[in-house]
Amino acid sequence: MPDGRPRFFDSALFAPAMKTLTKAHAALYTGTGGRFGARFRFGSAFPRGVPVALLTTIGRKSGRPRTVALIAMPDGDRVVLVASRGGTPQHPQWYLNLLRQPRVRVRFGDKVAPMRAYEAEGDERADLWRRLVDLYPEYADYQKWTDRRIPVVVCAPE
Repeated sequence: MPDGRPRFFDSALFAPAMKTLTKAHAALYTGTGGRFGARFRFGSAFPRGVPVALLTTIGRKSGRPRTVALIAMPDGDRVVLVASRGGTPQHPQWYLNLLRQPRVRVRFGDKVAPMRAYEAEGDERADLWRRLVDLYPEYADYQKWTDRRIPVVVCAPE
């Protein structure tokens, strides 16, 4: 385990706990029309909170819709997401799902739109990563905690 990564992230409880928390977050977000759950991590560094979107992918094994709440960075008509999974060695399931089927649905606030997801590369990724770390500095720590390159995912209107 890399220095700094909380031990819990490597426990057998991490994945089920994250699954439960994200389902609850998505239900709160959806049930309140985005009034609750559309912002994350309020505090002195984030007085207005960090924006959150709901991403719906199609399960690569089940073929069923899967919705997760994720920190999101608006970029014009696009929404940018990070497949960090807290800096653990494995990619998140939602990322693996969109590799199989890049057509996704994104709810950002009270707007829901069909989009196509792709992984940013090269200069686009470098620019977006810098802006994402400015938005949520923990992403820099997450990258230090894993050997995998954390994917930056762009969701663009179809």
